Amino acid sequence: MGIQEGCTFAAVMNELKIETKRGILLDSVLFGSGKSDTVLIAITGIHGNFYSNPFYYNIGDTLSAAGIDFVYAQTCDAFGEIRTANTHTGQEEAIGSWNERFADAEDDVAAYIDHAERQGYQHIYLAGHSLGANKVIYYLSRTHDPRVERFLLLSPANLDYMTSGVTANERHIIRQLFEQGAGDMMLPFPLMGWMECTVATAYDWVWGNLLNNVHTDPDGDFSQVERVTHSGALLIGTYDNFTDSDPSGFLRLINRHFPTSSKNRLIFIEHTGHTYQMKHQEVADKILELINDWRKEEQYEDAV
Repeated sequence: MGIQEGCTFAAVMNELKIETKRGILLDSVLFGSGKSDTVLIAITGIHGNFYSNPFYYNIGDTLSAAGIDFVYAQTCDAFGEIRTANTHTGQEEAIGSWNERFADAEDDVAAYIDHAERQGYQHIYLAGHSLGANKVIYYLSRTHDPRVERFLLLSPANLDYMTSGVTANERHIIRQLFEQGAGDMMLPFPLMGWMECTVATAYDWVWGNLLNNVHTDPDGDFSQVERVTHSGALLIGTYDNFTDSDPSGFLRLINRHFPTSSKNRLIFIEHTGHTYQMKHQEVADKILELINDWRKEEQYEDAV
């Protein structure tokens, strides 16, 4: 994975290869010394790489300067296609948004938590941006991983909105091909008008429910959110255009379904959208403030 040319940054950065249980190696970057007792792991969303989401540099620089390590944690769909290797087979493989299966999200997130545990971090915070936030919800709803102290959801993805342009005929084709066993075949049209992908990947987006866990409809299925036992924070830009024109209401609706809703913090970044244009440093500063508050709370709880 190449680091974006033309970016300036102050933090020490180290590229990592994180091995999943199925053998796939995921690219990631550590900002910091690797010697801190605290790390924030940020799971990326679809095409959520440094090129499209440069705010990761601000977060990494800001946290590492404060003595907190930050891991930019790519999952399988950070790019359209990524050349990687499988340690089980010894063969090169191609992963990406074109062939991601949503059921692999648990393995991907667990790989980063496992790595952080091996590195000896005492405090592990788990964040996710866009579809990465949905993956964090999915992971915590299934594992209740005690190694994770808090979650941070950055602009969760409203899959109903994202797939609203997929026509009834296209949905029928996807389902028919998938049920015929053609999951590995390339879909004969770009999903959502822009994503070349396999039939199986398209099926996960349109018909699967694994990551379709947050909604603007109050009657939507929030069962995964309701099973999360961790507390944390939710952050969104007030111009986020994936929320049916009500980002604040979207975030508040999600939070109401958490068993820990009264403990969670809601953060609204004014006058910016899904990737925080022109507000990258404000987002980074808010995250640093949040983590410092969490650490103080934990110190107080340990002392009582």
